Amino acid sequence: MRVSCLQENLAKGLSIVSRAVAARSTLPVLGNILIATDNGRLKLSATNLEIGITCWIGAKVEEDGATTVPARTFVDLINALPQDRVDMELAVKTQTLSVTCGRFANNIKGVDAQEFPIIPQPDEDNAIHIAPGVLRQMIEQVVLAAAADESRPILTGVLAKFSGKQLTLAAADGFRLSVKTALLEDGVDEPLEVIIPARALAELGRISGEQEDPISITVTPQRSQILFHLSNIDLVSQLIDGKFPDYNAIIPKSSTTKTVVDTLQLLKACKAANVFAREAANIAKINITPGDELTPGHVTIGATSAETGDNAGDLDATVTGSPVEIAFNVKYLIDVLGVAGTSQVSLETTNASSPGVVRPLGDDSFTHVIMPMHIGGR
Repeated sequence: MRVSCLQENLAKGLSIVSRAVAARSTLPVLGNILIATDNGRLKLSATNLEIGITCWIGAKVEEDGATTVPARTFVDLINALPQDRVDMELAVKTQTLSVTCGRFANNIKGVDAQEFPIIPQPDEDNAIHIAPGVLRQMIEQVVLAAAADESRPILTGVLAKFSGKQLTLAAADGFRLSVKTALLEDGVDEPLEVIIPARALAELGRISGEQEDPISITVTPQRSQILFHLSNIDLVSQLIDGKFPDYNAIIPKSSTTKTVVDTLQLLKACKAANVFAREAANIAKINITPGDELTPGHVTIGATSAETGDNAGDLDATVTGSPVEIAFNVKYLIDVLGVAGTSQVSLETTNASSPGVVRPLGDDSFTHVIMPMHIGGR
């Protein structure tokens, strides 16, 4: 293999694929990045067997070939090189990759590319297409509700339901639920449900920032893997086996109080409350009071910590229904308000022991349910 490319392109490609490198593995080659020539371009791949990312960058290929090199060594080296042309040449016999850039000469000991796992290719004939901006927003609004705790693996995933021309993503961790729907570029003939690891979707959101063309999605015939194909990047992820809980049963069918409030003001009030709530199990109390003919409705959000003190923030709001006092984990409120995407949100509540529902005002495609917290002394 003899190939040359620009340092900045190589560094960018490595930053994309290196997130899929296995941190610890019984297979040493999983700590490596595959470097291979591919139809006049340079292909970079990494996998931890759960998620695999492949990226192609422009290069001048003089001789085809492939090898794998230790990820950390290679990434750190390329990032340290000047912004110049990088020339790479592989000594096949010793699997040593010579890397030269400007006046820097380096040799990296690699492992034969034959030992690297095969990453499946997408089947474009059966692909589902979706606009990248739409999918990015879906991911942003849903993955925050997936569980980080591995005790219930199913909840570390995001349910993806393809039906007709609609895609629905849903995630829940037992304390909150996020559901988002969007239109696909082209529909599916038969309904399809899969559970995608939240981490894989978070990576997809991260690497699709510059994508302009539709993202194509394919599921392997065995329903064991899902592939996302972008212009110069492929991401493949294992799917989670099992049945996702019926999330529709969690969404309250009605409420007695609807509060419409400025998103940014509520977010700031929640962040102020969090300064004290973080010392007290993240509990923030919310008092909602309807207005009358002379005064607007208002929302008071506050937190109390035995060690550090207390606070209260008062906001004007449009309140329809009864007054209510309820407590939530304020970090969950901060999370959802940060991705609401509209200038106002509605909070639907019933009583202190029923879930609250947050929706962006004027956007029925996103629903976020938060379980209430017990207020001591009741």
